[in-house]
Amino acid sequence: MAKSVFRFLSRHPDTPEISGEGHIMRLPRYADYKAWMTLRSQSRAFLQPWEPTWRPDELTESAFRARVVRATQEHASGVAMPMLLFRRDTMELLGGLTIGHIRRGASQSCMVGYWMGEKHSGQGHMLAALEMAIPYIYGGLQLHRIEAACIPDNWKSIRLLEKAGFEREGLLRKYLKINGEWRDHVIFSRLPEDGEFAKMLNT
Repeated sequence: MAKSVFRFLSRHPDTPEISGEGHIMRLPRYADYKAWMTLRSQSRAFLQPWEPTWRPDELTESAFRARVVRATQEHASGVAMPMLLFRRDTMELLGGLTIGHIRRGASQSCMVGYWMGEKHSGQGHMLAALEMAIPYIYGGLQLHRIEAACIPDNWKSIRLLEKAGFEREGLLRKYLKINGEWRDHVIFSRLPEDGEFAKMLNT
């Protein structure tokens, strides 16, 4: 899966940036607020059925600045990497992908979550983001197991995970409160394919 098109621009803990042939992912910055607010606002009806209830101040600049601080802290402590996804040629914001719930010790695993702006949906951007993130998780973070969960009737997300090599494991009952309601989630996982982990370490 790891091909030369995947280039890790930096693995320094202060400046994580993952680059693919047509996309870049990195931690959010204060300067991203306007693009983030505009895309999230335009996509609100599209995103809300699949996300926790938005707070009244969800799209304010102060809330976004707090989000940036939290993302930096979570990355520094090694528990999560909440990244934004950009088109590489124009640096247009497309969505976001979080490598979260990073667990070390005997587990060596994480969970990925993602969102995509409505106008960019269905164009292959999130599949590209996952195909960038997976080698980084195995090689850069040296984790062994990747998990993802989605609502059972979110067939677009299920199809995306399957395309990215995830396998369905089971059902998590009343797992997350989504849009004000406790919802069941299908749990997926992805393990390194034969030789993939060693290959990523040498990338």
